[in-house]
Amino acid sequence: MVKQDPLAVKHTDTYLGFDFGNKKIGMAVGQSTIAIASPLQTLRSINQQPNWELITQLINEWTPVGLVVGISKQINGSDNIITPRMLKFCRQLEGRYNLPVYQMDEAFSTFEAKQMLFDELQLSAGKLWDVQDQLAAQLILQSWLNLKKS
Repeated sequence: MVKQDPLAVKHTDTYLGFDFGNKKIGMAVGQSTIAIASPLQTLRSINQQPNWELITQLINEWTPVGLVVGISKQINGSDNIITPRMLKFCRQLEGRYNLPVYQMDEAFSTFEAKQMLFDELQLSAGKLWDVQDQLAAQLILQSWLNLKKS
């Protein structure tokens, strides 16, 4: 029996979304056919480097056809202090997993996620810190899916 590479079998409509940060990376999963994204997980970085082992596990588990990364810019469109690291993360994802990586403006996604969690769900600061990035990733991926569908 021939063993198949898990990255070779991809769901035709599954995408993973990322909210990149130096300390944490939020992840979400979504399907383009139904245009719905859901929060997935928050990964803690190791020495300010992505936890590639966990990212690989999630890519193997979900077998996405593409990856969507939120890119933060200044209001005037110029790069901010973290933009170069976000772009490097995009290149690393593409190189490691041989998947298309789509960039999505993430303006205010983390702020919006914090507001939703604090105002609507009244989460404590500790719980907020744990889940805000995966909700931000969901907002990034949901915005991208909405644009893709229209």
